[in-house]
Amino acid sequence: MAVNVKKLVLNSVNYTDNLESLFINGEYSADEVVAVIGKTEGNGGVNDFTRILADQAYRELLIKHGTKSKEEIDAIPMIWSGGCDGVITPHSNIFFKTTNEVSSNDARLTIGTAISEEILPEEIGRLGMINKVADTVRSAMKDASITDPSDVHYVQTKTPLLTVEDVLDAESRGKEVACEIHDSMGVSNGTTALGIGVALEEIKIPNEKSICKDLNLYSSVASCSSGVELTRAQVVLFGNKVGEGGNFSIGHSIMKDALDIEGIYQSIRNAGLSLPQRAKAEDLSNKLVNLFIKCEADRRGVLRGRRQIMLDDSDVHHHRHSKAAVGGVAAAAIGDPAVFVSVDAMHQGPHGGGPVIAIIEND
Repeated sequence: MAVNVKKLVLNSVNYTDNLESLFINGEYSADEVVAVIGKTEGNGGVNDFTRILADQAYRELLIKHGTKSKEEIDAIPMIWSGGCDGVITPHSNIFFKTTNEVSSNDARLTIGTAISEEILPEEIGRLGMINKVADTVRSAMKDASITDPSDVHYVQTKTPLLTVEDVLDAESRGKEVACEIHDSMGVSNGTTALGIGVALEEIKIPNEKSICKDLNLYSSVASCSSGVELTRAQVVLFGNKVGEGGNFSIGHSIMKDALDIEGIYQSIRNAGLSLPQRAKAEDLSNKLVNLFIKCEADRRGVLRGRRQIMLDDSDVHHHRHSKAAVGGVAAAAIGDPAVFVSVDAMHQGPHGGGPVIAIIEND
């Protein structure tokens, strides 16, 4: 089998014409879609329903053009991250698994998916969620036929956050939630990242008091999003494996801070593309499919010795500041504003920075 990737621009929140063209033209089959990761143009907050609209549109299209049942389509992980601040272009990244009898002697992109047990409201921000996520990541590794955690370069997740109904449900069962509703997006992301780190042996199981507190604990390959549209963790895991078909490979690095453009180029080198020491967009030779980046405002309010006001701004949330800034750096680095940049990066890369993942197409 071979994993193939297409990046498609979204002309509106429920736009599917370019994906439908791939099916009509016979380039791919709807039944070959195994995962979708995309950016939508909403506010990126708890009430960002653009994620739901995009999700519905894509699933309806797969039902229209494929042979899978609705239940099978519902099981396909679709991770939609809301918010295209600054220059970021709304887009989707579609992953297809196709038959390819020609295997490669080089390591090529492989993908594994898994969906967790239901995550209860009171488990968000606690060890119960870490353990459930870790078990699901291990299942995704098996699905990808990866045994060595070092071969994993990217784990994209979507997990539930808290709503008023969730809090009332927990209270009806005599349970207390770990955080406020509007904090639950970041807490869900951070708890999930720790579960990824545990599963990939990057960290040991932390003390529950360390969750979203000890920012020295992190995964270097985690990219976590959350939303109101699900109650389980969706895990899409990517790595390289010798013997896979296809022409794509993946790599990762760390952005040490919001301006670390060299971290971006290092992720592309790690994926297998040779670049000069002082790289620029033109050096990519159209081989880069996309970047997937997590970022967050530095809580110390300093960037390379200069004072920052993201966390003090009462008019614009710091998520929007950091997403727009890093999106601009990434777009300049690769010459394309259709980049996947997501915030709420607790435990995802070092404090003030974040993981950056690159997928390239080989000759």
